[in-house]
Amino acid sequence: MKVCVFGAGAIGGFLGVGLARAGVDVTLVARGEHLRAMQAHGLRLLIDGKEEVVRIACTDDPRKIGVQDYVIIALKAHTISEIAETIVPLLGPDTSVVTASNGIPYWYFYRAAGPITNVSLESIDPNGIQWRLLGPERAIGCVVFPATEIIAPGVIRHDHGRKFPLGEPDGTRSKRVERLSEILGASGFDAPVREDIRDEIWLKLWGNLCLNPISALTLATVDRVATDPGTRDICRAMMSEAQTLADRIGIHLRVDMERRLDGAAALGAHKMSMLQDLLRGRSMEIDPLVGVVKEIATLAGVATPVLDIVLALIRQRAENVHLNQIG
Repeated sequence: MKVCVFGAGAIGGFLGVGLARAGVDVTLVARGEHLRAMQAHGLRLLIDGKEEVVRIACTDDPRKIGVQDYVIIALKAHTISEIAETIVPLLGPDTSVVTASNGIPYWYFYRAAGPITNVSLESIDPNGIQWRLLGPERAIGCVVFPATEIIAPGVIRHDHGRKFPLGEPDGTRSKRVERLSEILGASGFDAPVREDIRDEIWLKLWGNLCLNPISALTLATVDRVATDPGTRDICRAMMSEAQTLADRIGIHLRVDMERRLDGAAALGAHKMSMLQDLLRGRSMEIDPLVGVVKEIATLAGVATPVLDIVLALIRQRAENVHLNQIG
């Protein structure tokens, strides 16, 4: 069993440590100082008040590791199209591509039963690059619930969570998804197979589409965004628009809005991924978490006025950060 985690950042590194400890033949693809630190000193994981150091094969050249059984893509969703071609050498006839990123994945409407089907979304997959090179038929969905953060090159801190629900786009319990569930389970993760993985992805997105951009705009941690009366009302308005859109495209949400926001507040003073990226001067996941919802809403004919305002603001924030960096 050969597994490549493509993108050994906070989530990818966390997955890699678990897989390596379970004896899986796993290779991490990373780059820069983070890669060099892992190669020199191993990957350090701070978890449950302890530090674990695990030596894992890692490289910045996927061509060196050959065809894999599973390729787990743990990159920021808006960066995948840029490097999709470098994933191709890892793909054989039976390779599965596991999308473990926030937001809507490239295959989301592959064989979908609703009014939008077999559509590649420009906001997350420009020119259908991922659809063509990776193939929607290879895809296994994965929802990422753990909160982790790179605190130094080669060092990852785990804040909470071990859950990675999995699912086939068509809802079947295939041998490949059940095998992956078993592998992740043996690696210390909770990876149930869901028949409604699209619903699970939308449920995670439902909170992210408001909490993340508002966090980056206000510099507030998630607990403050979800409990402050003003920002919670903005979240409610955006989530209401997204729920109307979900109803239109056949997505079912198994929890209500207040419970979703209360769950986010319970995370405590956690910095959302957009805020982490903003503070580090990195590009933010604007299109995978917000822009894509606007694109789907346009396709479905659903108005999203509050989301449109927040999308404009967070795009302006990102542009101003870029100008300040080069000014």
